[in-house]
Amino acid sequence: MDRMFRVLAFWTGIFTVMFYVGDMQQTALLFLVQTAFFLTLSYLRLSERMYMYLFGAYLTVFMVGFTWYSEFILVPGFGH
Repeated sequence: MDRMFRVLAFWTGIFTVMFYVGDMQQTALLFLVQTAFFLTLSYLRLSERMYMYLFGAYLTVFMVGFTWYSEFILVPGFGH
């Protein structure tokens, strides 16, 4: 299970680079933090159950944050 967190760190790292190259620094910083989080967790040698609990907590925080962002921050429109 620790290898899957390294895979998640790899892909969030790829997204970090792509967002940075696309001149989206705030999003790149967010994905850099996620990359560090996943990489740190992958080397802790936790039990598989604990990895599943942490991943479930991560998904819960993501969904709450995404819902909050899309409801209160994102302004719908047809372009600027």
